[in-house]
Amino acid sequence: MAQRIENQVAVFAALDKVTARISKLEVKLGETVKFGALRLTPRVCYSRPPTEPPKTSTFVEVLEAQQDGKELPLFTGWMFAESPGLNAVEHPVYDVWLTQCNDPRAVAQRPQAATAIGKGVPAARGGAPAASGLQEAESDVPRRRPPR
Repeated sequence: MAQRIENQVAVFAALDKVTARISKLEVKLGETVKFGALRLTPRVCYSRPPTEPPKTSTFVEVLEAQQDGKELPLFTGWMFAESPGLNAVEHPVYDVWLTQCNDPRAVAQRPQAATAIGKGVPAARGGAPAASGLQEAESDVPRRRPPR
């Protein structure tokens, strides 16, 4: 069975059809974000490790605020990032779909990679070690021949 990663943040794309603008909404699980008349509350957000086929899903509740102050349920269910049209919120004015799940704790726990400049840079094409990563990168750039 595939390993499931529980994430703390659901990331949605939200389209306002009136202005034709797409917004990125990053929402912590259990918190509610407003987008126009919509209120989104993700409950869980799962993804898989990079070594497995992608499968990113969230269970989300979407309410629509009415002019009288009431909020009516518009969508409650699973969204899948790999199939955005399957269970996206389609509204006359707004569309919302899942793009990814994030876990800020995992990012903070990852060890920082050593920078390439001056630290363990592989040898240049000629076999001599490069003095810095910058010089290594410059040696890979094709050069133009001067005009005759």
